[in-house]
Amino acid sequence: QVQVVESGGGLVQPGGSLRLSCAASGRIVSAYAMGFYRQGPRNQRELVAAIDNFGTPTYADSVRGRFAISSDLAKSTVYLEMNNLRLDDTDVYYCKLTELINGWFYWGRGTQVSVSS
Repeated sequence: QVQVVESGGGLVQPGGSLRLSCAASGRIVSAYAMGFYRQGPRNQRELVAAIDNFGTPTYADSVRGRFAISSDLAKSTVYLEMNNLRLDDTDVYYCKLTELINGWFYWGRGTQVSVSS
């Protein structure tokens, strides 16, 4: 079983910064990608940023240029640096690990990010 745990959420003022972390543990059987998603206005989880096993990042248009995702493969951990945060970045941020060979995926429980003045 694979466990995925997010950390680093909190309350920040508009224009501020936060750093989220996501650590995976357990029996990961193949190469994997990891990413952060948020619930979004339609109550459907939407991609914020992801990084694959080659270190290639993908970003939602709404965060490109403000957020940066990175990974530490040795620790099975990814980081999301969030800068110039806006009110509409407020949401629960979930981490997802996807095993690339078999397609199995695992979600974390989420961490709250609140942007408010």
